[in-house]
Amino acid sequence: MSQHDKHDCGCGEYRRVSRRNFMRVGGSMAIAATMPGWLPRLAFADSHKAGRDVIVSVFLRGGVDSLSMCVPFNEKPYYGLRPTIAIAPPDASGPNKVTALDDDFGFPPDMTSLMDAYDDGDLLVVHACGLENPTRSHFEAMHFMEVGEGNPGSLFTGWLGRHLQSTAPTLQSAVLRAIGIGYGMPRTLVGGPETLAITDLADFGLDGSSQSENDRMTALAAMYAPYTDPLKTAAENTLQTIDLLEQINFSGYKPKGKAKYPDTDFGYAMKTTAALIKADIGVEAVAIDVEGWDTHEEQGPATGYMAGLMRDLSQTLAAFHKDMWASNRSDVAAMCMTEFGRNVFENGSRGTDHGHGSLMLAMGGSVAGGRVLTQWPGLQKNQLYDGQDLGITIDYRDVINEVMSKRAGNTTPGELFPEKGFAAKDWGVIA
Repeated sequence: MSQHDKHDCGCGEYRRVSRRNFMRVGGSMAIAATMPGWLPRLAFADSHKAGRDVIVSVFLRGGVDSLSMCVPFNEKPYYGLRPTIAIAPPDASGPNKVTALDDDFGFPPDMTSLMDAYDDGDLLVVHACGLENPTRSHFEAMHFMEVGEGNPGSLFTGWLGRHLQSTAPTLQSAVLRAIGIGYGMPRTLVGGPETLAITDLADFGLDGSSQSENDRMTALAAMYAPYTDPLKTAAENTLQTIDLLEQINFSGYKPKGKAKYPDTDFGYAMKTTAALIKADIGVEAVAIDVEGWDTHEEQGPATGYMAGLMRDLSQTLAAFHKDMWASNRSDVAAMCMTEFGRNVFENGSRGTDHGHGSLMLAMGGSVAGGRVLTQWPGLQKNQLYDGQDLGITIDYRDVINEVMSKRAGNTTPGELFPEKGFAAKDWGVIA
């Protein structure tokens, strides 16, 4: 259990949706020498030469308070609306103040690990964005965000899964195109071919006695060999994936650029993701969940609970940035998003309730970063959504569509986001 899982924060609905008690698939094994003849050994690619970025999708579950993560310090109402949880402007005294990103917005103390990526022009903050739907339900908002539609419809596959459906693999021999790190498949990836949910990349295989591992793997291979597709191919891919991941030294992975990943669930997930990407086995997408952002009580964005969440997020992303770029891997694009923002008013428990507009982070070698991208709606009473929330002026699908079309080889926006009436807008997210 991570340090954040221990904090019993958030509404009952979020606690229910965040319980993912799926059966864990684990257990290391050395099976390469016993693979039957019909199961070919896998060859690693020399490099990721397809001209497409590997997509890392990070979902911040619970609803991020964007006004704490990227502070609008020039908005006078911000300080009046949040008498105890507002973060002091850059010219204030003391350590708990904003570090300015431009003349209007800044990072709180525990987001400043990302300043190097921001100053390098590799990090873009997209503010006042999200999906125009009035729901304040975690269940509904997550569903809409992950399938990529603003209104209830017939979509069940995820936007990233449909991307994989509509594009050819970057490595034709790849048996694994995408991974969801966690106890169940993120809806974002549902529908994707050659896609698996894996709890721990370093511990993927069959449970049971190590003394019988090889025999059981051989028996499974022989059992499925006579079958026709799709069963035979599914069995082949699963067994090949076990073999493939065994060939990557996740436990001994050494990051480059003096990158140091935090000793947290998210830090570990991103560290193993870096090792996976550098192995060049044809993985095109990784989806990771970061739980705990439902901050109804004792939010603490400067020194408390949310500060810890932001510290983990920023230090992990900063380490990933250093690691990738020191390895000359500018062909990676990471996007962080959340289901909705928080109310602009501080509540009576020094927290914030479910809101509307929030933010996204986009990081990568081709991202036009070093700036806050926004059409700021304002925080005056008459500028608020429903009289209480930050408005949405940028559809989050615009950001994704631009990254996927310009950096991931997807030229079919109708496949990615097929909702009737949606027309993607280019915001200059990609340099």
